[in-house]
Amino acid sequence: MAANTKTSRKVARYAVPLAVAGVAAATVAMVPAFANAGGPDLPKVSAQQLIEKIAASDVQELSGTARISTDLGLPKIATGLLGGGGVATGSANPEEKVAQLASGTHTFRVAADGPDRQKLTFLDGKDEYSLVHNGDDVWGYASKSNEVFHEKNAGQGEHKADDRLAASPQQLAQDVLKAAGPTTDVSVGDTAQVAGRDAYQLVLKPKQSGSTVGSVQIAVDAKNGVPLRVQLLSSQGGKPIVDAGFTKVEFAKPSADTFAFTPPKGAKVTEGADGVGEKGKEHGKGKEAEHWQALESFPGLGGLTAGADGKGEVKVLGEGWATVAQLDTGAGKGLKDLESDKNAPKEAKQFLSSLGDKVTGKFGEGRVLSTRLVNALVTDDGKVYVGAVTKEQLVKTADAAAK
Repeated sequence: MAANTKTSRKVARYAVPLAVAGVAAATVAMVPAFANAGGPDLPKVSAQQLIEKIAASDVQELSGTARISTDLGLPKIATGLLGGGGVATGSANPEEKVAQLASGTHTFRVAADGPDRQKLTFLDGKDEYSLVHNGDDVWGYASKSNEVFHEKNAGQGEHKADDRLAASPQQLAQDVLKAAGPTTDVSVGDTAQVAGRDAYQLVLKPKQSGSTVGSVQIAVDAKNGVPLRVQLLSSQGGKPIVDAGFTKVEFAKPSADTFAFTPPKGAKVTEGADGVGEKGKEHGKGKEAEHWQALESFPGLGGLTAGADGKGEVKVLGEGWATVAQLDTGAGKGLKDLESDKNAPKEAKQFLSSLGDKVTGKFGEGRVLSTRLVNALVTDDGKVYVGAVTKEQLVKTADAAAK
């Protein structure tokens, strides 16, 4: 799907796996390596040539089927909390549907015709959910409840639909490449076949120790340079944390009526609000907002980010794949307060109990909430450290910051 480079990637707010796009710097350090005979027999290319091929790709028209699987290693209680919204509840709000991508496996039909027309139709179960961007209009439709969400793009200066359609392999690949920097080894791995098409595989690996990310592998169409699949692999091994790719794809212009949408008779239509969401207004934009949003992805932690006027101070510690954000919430409370709060949801307390490991250090006492990708340390005095690093690296960074 064609990317709009001016968009603000708000989908990272709703799906924790995409937080990997913010863990490295801006330039790519190339490692001279070449594709081998692990798949189709293709001409050899260097990593630099393959990245240039991706950048030069001008494909803006396609249709097909894609699938994304996410395994953060969350317990069932947390998976249930993350999996609400969208088709599950019948809500037509795109943000609630996109939040479901943080867990499980999801299949959807994809169609794109340039930056102004895209469509995703989720195929999870018998109920349909469609998200359509057609010019100035964004539509979300949930068949289960016969509800429609509508929002206007006109006058916003950006294509909001691209933010919500950013689960496509192309957008994920571009976000990861943008995040790669001098702390990243970039090479070419085995060739492969994805969706019946020959592909090279670009492999990005952290040079630093302490990251939860083992590597990111991007399968690139050998003919047109379109990323066909992105796999985020854990440094601990096992199945991919994120595996997003096409299962079928055709590079042809979809028919115009593909993007036409008229609310069905009797459907409840909700008009979306203009501008960024409330959380975006509270916490601002850029990297600082991304760190707040990553923390808020942990169910039950919303109260810890509600400092004075809903804002807090953010410091970025370390660099590259070992980056950790230190958030002084200003709330003046930690997990002990949340656990003793009689008004806190029972599910949130169960979530904290299932994920939290108590730790001590120069920072005092606290608890580490762990997933396979993002870990967060919440101290008893209300400070939070969060990043795509291991528990050990997180505690080490917090200790260094407390000196």
